Amino acid sequence: MIQIISGEKGKGKTKILIDKANSEVRAAKGSIVYLDKSNKHMYELSNKIRLENVQDYFIENQSEFIGFICGIISCNHDLQAIYLDSFLKIAYVNNDNIEFVFSKLEKISAQFNVDFVISVSMNQDQLPESVKKNVIVSL
Repeated sequence: MIQIISGEKGKGKTKILIDKANSEVRAAKGSIVYLDKSNKHMYELSNKIRLENVQDYFIENQSEFIGFICGIISCNHDLQAIYLDSFLKIAYVNNDNIEFVFSKLEKISAQFNVDFVISVSMNQDQLPESVKKNVIVSL
């Protein structure tokens, strides 16, 4: 399952994403990973959530990002959810490849039973129709 928190930059998406991750980890049966472009939110996340700074891994395009996601899943068989903050930046997503990337994430989610909760710096009406169904919060 993919859930999207959408809205323009500075609207509070990260706070909602962190609160959701911290709430989920209390009842989680598996592990939770939080991907971000820095370690800035380290102390806001529960210590039971693994924070990964994606910039540490020299990812340069959306294909490498998808491979990175698969690598995380392959190393952690009890992975329950991956939270992605600053998604457009860390995944190298733009208007040309957004549907392709979401399609890949949907397949990965279904295949490995891992949920994705994603913060996207776009208004809901700017998202492609195929992606809008996943929006849970629009700011």
